Amino acid sequence: MSIKIVAFVAKSGTGKTTLVEKVIAELKKRGYKVGAVKHDAHRFEIDHPGKDSYKFAAAGADTVLLSSPDKLALIKKHSQSPSIEELLDKYFSDEDIVLTEGFKRSSLPKIEIHRPEHSDTLICRGEINDPALIAVASTAPLNLDVPVLDLNDARAITDFIEQKYLKTA
Repeated sequence: MSIKIVAFVAKSGTGKTTLVEKVIAELKKRGYKVGAVKHDAHRFEIDHPGKDSYKFAAAGADTVLLSSPDKLALIKKHSQSPSIEELLDKYFSDEDIVLTEGFKRSSLPKIEIHRPEHSDTLICRGEINDPALIAVASTAPLNLDVPVLDLNDARAITDFIEQKYLKTA
């Protein structure tokens, strides 16, 4: 897969969304086109009763596309969740990098977020030994076989991602 991607993984409530937000903003400041994917294991609704697009879906449309001058939204029913690779190929081919929140069981390159006050164990170096782990962003020092980044320094985390995936030699 030629699309550059980094998955941010952590136990629930550790601060994944906050960090991904900060890294997206920092990458945008540096001029990159950035995509984002949120893995949600639960059902969600982005459409609301009374809206025309909701009425189309309620009438049985399998795909509904909302389009305006500055953005679009796609609502597509499926029988099972598509793989991250399928989503990337279909929707993110024009991005410089895609950041995901979740997909901890995937083979995507991962940065695990760690707060010892939240949990003393890691997902990718504890529960399993995930070879796709590229770094840990932590609020405390750790002795690991991958770089340990300061969780409170989004600029340094962005530097790490930029050097690893976006800077050409």
